[in-house]
Amino acid sequence: MTRIELAPAVADDFDRILDHLFEYEVADAPARIEEILQAISVLKYNPLLGWPARDETRKLVIGRQSRGYVALYRYVPRLKPSLCWR
Repeated sequence: MTRIELAPAVADDFDRILDHLFEYEVADAPARIEEILQAISVLKYNPLLGWPARDETRKLVIGRQSRGYVALYRYVPRLKPSLCWR
């Protein structure tokens, strides 16, 4: 299973999303953030799910239409320790 680390800037992104949702009086604004986090958690089991983007990043499309978001992420594979036989 892959470990997910959110960049510190993600908190600012969530703040901007919430500000936008509250400005337009969306009733379930906190639930939208939860939906985004649940979609991101899928990457633990399927880290290559998103489309290749630029600069070694990938794009995960979350939701659709007015409930759609794009998460830009980077997958860094962990090297498995090799066994040395002597």
